[in-house]
Amino acid sequence: MPGTNALGSFLKARRALVRPEDAGLPAIGRRRVAGLRRDELATLAGVSLAYLTRLEQGRDRNPSEQVLDALGAALRLDADLTAHLHALARDASRPNGGPPRRPREQPAPGAGDLLDAWAGIPAYLRGRRFDVLAANAAAIALAPMYRPGRNLVRDVFLDPGARALFPRCDAVAAGSVAALRAVAGADLDDPALRELVEELSAASDDFRRLWERHDVRPTRNETKEFAHPVAGRLVLRRHSLAVGGTDGQVVIAYQADPGTPSAAALAGLTASDHAAAIHVAEPRPPASHGPAASFAR
Repeated sequence: MPGTNALGSFLKARRALVRPEDAGLPAIGRRRVAGLRRDELATLAGVSLAYLTRLEQGRDRNPSEQVLDALGAALRLDADLTAHLHALARDASRPNGGPPRRPREQPAPGAGDLLDAWAGIPAYLRGRRFDVLAANAAAIALAPMYRPGRNLVRDVFLDPGARALFPRCDAVAAGSVAALRAVAGADLDDPALRELVEELSAASDDFRRLWERHDVRPTRNETKEFAHPVAGRLVLRRHSLAVGGTDGQVVIAYQADPGTPSAAALAGLTASDHAAAIHVAEPRPPASHGPAASFAR
């Protein structure tokens, strides 16, 4: 929401995740807070307690690059989280209080035709809010959640059928939230994104817990495992391809290693007659919204 102290929320959330002993501090006696105390983080980062208090409370929005790097090191942030910290600080210093609001997403011109040309390769176009904007029949045969109009994060947390597709569903769920954080960056004034987070925070304790961690991990090329109700176990390589000239749209495509059981199973699954039958299935209506929850926890 406008005026949200995203930088302060991030610092407090990540501070709570660092155990004193991991930071080289003695864990003596009973502690009143989880993770590091504010004064401990200030000492580790080489800043004053008063200054760190102002940062966490949103009363100082112009930390230097050196301060941010020191905070990142003290909080044991990896490269993705450190980059996210810098992005939050840059946004906090903007005089208008945040980025411009974004229009409703439309698929990149010609994306649907491109995906349809990739016969036998499940591929879909994902928007910056993790909405599926376009997909080919092979993608929908692989997973109904890849049908245009669906939201990938919503399905991972609220659709039992979608969760059943992934043997490591907890890891997929955590990765989805971290990837959404990575895409959102400091853009917490986007009404559609805020609405999605409020809905899922109200409907899913797991989502709310993961969102409050402020983990950040961009989508990367990696291996993903599916437990398909028809094709069985599939081990596929995921490719993430940024679409030029768009505001964060990416093509996600899956391939199996040649000559593997997964390649044979995927070929049978995405055969034109089977894929077409799934393609005409009616999509599930979107989940109803629950009561609003805090967006920038």
